[in-house]
Amino acid sequence: MAKWLLAVGMFLPFFSAQATQDPEALYNRTCAACHAGQLPQAPKSGDRAAWEPRLARGMEQLVVHVTQGFKAMPPRGLCMDCSAEDYRLVILWMSGSPDT
Repeated sequence: MAKWLLAVGMFLPFFSAQATQDPEALYNRTCAACHAGQLPQAPKSGDRAAWEPRLARGMEQLVVHVTQGFKAMPPRGLCMDCSAEDYRLVILWMSGSPDT
């Protein structure tokens, strides 16, 4: 029985997918610290004009910037439990852009 439980415990992470987080809740928990206007270089949530040139670089590049850190933005945007999909969704939510 113990061997079976050990085997299940070892392989369970491979079969469980992390659910994406609610973009608004994620923004309020981590992103708002900088993107609500506290840092002038961080584009504000809902400021489409500020987000347009960033979105023009492509979503993949934006996710890389969040993951690795970029300029004043710390790596992972201080969200250690976020996935690439979480970042993509919160960027779309903050920029007010339709899903692309």
